[in-house]
Amino acid sequence: MFDFKEVTTWFDLLLRNTLGLGDGMSVLIECVIVALLILLGYAVLAIILIFMERKVCAYFQCRLGPMRVGPWGILQVLADVIKMLIKEIFPVDKADKLLYYMAPFLVLVGSVGAFAFLPWNKGASILDFNVGVFLMSAISSIGVVGVFVAGWSSNNKFSVISAMRGAVQMISYEMSLGLCLITAVVLTGTMQLSGIVESQADGWLIFKGHVPALIAFFVFLIAGNAEANRGPFDLAEAESELTAGYHTEYSGMGFGFFYLAEYLNLFIVAGTAATVFLGGWMPLHINGLDGFNQVMDYIPGIVWFLAKAFMLIWLLLWIKWTFPRLRIDQILKLEWKYLMPLSLLNLVLMTIMVAFGWHF
Repeated sequence: MFDFKEVTTWFDLLLRNTLGLGDGMSVLIECVIVALLILLGYAVLAIILIFMERKVCAYFQCRLGPMRVGPWGILQVLADVIKMLIKEIFPVDKADKLLYYMAPFLVLVGSVGAFAFLPWNKGASILDFNVGVFLMSAISSIGVVGVFVAGWSSNNKFSVISAMRGAVQMISYEMSLGLCLITAVVLTGTMQLSGIVESQADGWLIFKGHVPALIAFFVFLIAGNAEANRGPFDLAEAESELTAGYHTEYSGMGFGFFYLAEYLNLFIVAGTAATVFLGGWMPLHINGLDGFNQVMDYIPGIVWFLAKAFMLIWLLLWIKWTFPRLRIDQILKLEWKYLMPLSLLNLVLMTIMVAFGWHF
């Protein structure tokens, strides 16, 4: 398996030794390049996911989706991006100006921060701390503040209701998300995301952890879908009730930031689930089939990671366009009466399994 640390080490030595740059300048250049790569990956994935959802939605509704701009409509999203960039931003009377303009950036910061923790390949982790699971959960929670601030500062009754719904829903489902991640941490013995992936070299977590790992995986997908405000949990953006929800009063790139963050949060949920439960960039290995395992090792780790993530994204899109939107009381009942007690019990079961060594 190719290790990206070879590339990063070579580039660092190039800046410091070959070009003769000092430590400060080398670190500055590296940070700028990493930031540009994060933003580029963020934008490209957003475009792919928007086009993917439109086509998947059309498939489930027996339509073709966008077809006119470019072959098979692949340039439609680029046309929408250009339209968004040149669209006028309308000021809102009686809005809290500071909070109103700050909210889209809070949502984007939380999304980009969590995005930077995803390990794409061996040695290709942008942020890789020994408490990575904890930090990723904490940074992603900034988006909850952005959603609430956006609705509250708009001075619109529909936006305020939407903000209250969104904040309650997202804070509630963070409980189950955290418990599912702790279950994985108990089994692997580390909170470092790269360490969690490497601990699955001899088998993905859903296979090593028996039933508790499977339960944690499915609960994580459900809770992550709700955390990302995706259907059938999109009560904060219920168009039939609240026009556009917490971003009703936003136009231009103010609305565009919310739009980008929603789709990247979908990728973050799928990418985190793939990293923690499906081995991340680790290939599929089957004990006893050495030839098969050797062939699997030739596939680059980034291909494995993206394949797993997009497989889960397809599953989440399937759920969105299959089930009707739930009521807010049903959403909260599902979390507090079913998912969180199940996650707590599952955590206890996983702890007992690890204590007695009943896992692979």
